[in-house]
Amino acid sequence: MGVRTSVGVPRESVAGERRVALVPGVVERLCAQGLEVRVEPGAGQAALIPDDAFTKAGAHLGDPWSADVVVKVNPPSAAEIGKLPRGSTLIGFLAPLTDPDLAPRLRAAGVAGFALESVPRISRAQSMDALSSQANVAGYRAVLLAASECTRFFPMLTTAAGTVKPASVLVLGVGVAGLQALATAKRLGARTTGYDVRPEVADQVRSVGAKWLDLGVSAVGEGGYARELTEDERAEQAQRLSAAISGFDVVITTALVPGRPAPRLVPAEAVRRMRPGSVIVDLAGAAGGNCELSEPDRTTVDHEVTIAAPLNLPATMPEHASELYARNVQALLELMLVDGRLAPDFTDEVLAAACITRSEPGEGHLSPS
Repeated sequence: MGVRTSVGVPRESVAGERRVALVPGVVERLCAQGLEVRVEPGAGQAALIPDDAFTKAGAHLGDPWSADVVVKVNPPSAAEIGKLPRGSTLIGFLAPLTDPDLAPRLRAAGVAGFALESVPRISRAQSMDALSSQANVAGYRAVLLAASECTRFFPMLTTAAGTVKPASVLVLGVGVAGLQALATAKRLGARTTGYDVRPEVADQVRSVGAKWLDLGVSAVGEGGYARELTEDERAEQAQRLSAAISGFDVVITTALVPGRPAPRLVPAEAVRRMRPGSVIVDLAGAAGGNCELSEPDRTTVDHEVTIAAPLNLPATMPEHASELYARNVQALLELMLVDGRLAPDFTDEVLAAACITRSEPGEGHLSPS
């Protein structure tokens, strides 16, 4: 049978990160395909997965960095890159657009890197779309955060003391996270409204029971993303949004443009016109924020409006976030395997797009074609 391809699962080192790249269910399926899985002791501890759950699934506890393939959640640190052997392969979120120095460091180390952010958003790659799977978690969690900070009920309540009207929720940016936020807020009983600069998503907003806020500004881009607005379009959008925002109890923002600062959708003046006790949850804090008053990784209060800008909501739900992420990793890894051996076909559009570096000739499976 020969030497088996090995897959290493290290413990995440980023502060606050609770996810793990593989879970026991996925480990079991990979082992059944003839792969050897090495898990660093304690790798799943923050996700409430004990070491013995991995060993029962067929994994070995030990050094993950010496494996043929290392799978991570976060980009590796310089020290972690130094642990990777030449000719090895790294799979994970590698920030190819926001950390341009990482690819050269991997290339210098002779490591092939596959960035899950770069998986194309096409039908056959949906099972590998980690951005979407984690955005679902973030959208759901954002609504719970908003509900906990809001001074008003989300659902309409009819009591002996009278009727309380439902809260109104506006979601700005209707991608995966935005749609999940709308659906979750609707389940909690809020009146929901969605807005996006891509008018073609209006039907998706309505499909989850929300109203569509039409401001008359369109920014349809390529690959399912919004394009960056022109200066005049941004000014017009900000003016119209500013007028609309003040009528909502909760605003959740999710708008991102890959590789660019997040668009400013909620100006300070709009915040100051909101009712006291209202809430803004800004999911674009890591890219500068959609709200002018957001402070990344902090919850602040301005003019009696609570503004939260969490940086890693999926890590706050590590069990299901890890499970979904592990399935994405499994799907991409299986696309790279032939009879249990690592042999990626770079004519495949998914692998070609996801690969940000290849090993040097003679250093392993992934030499340039």
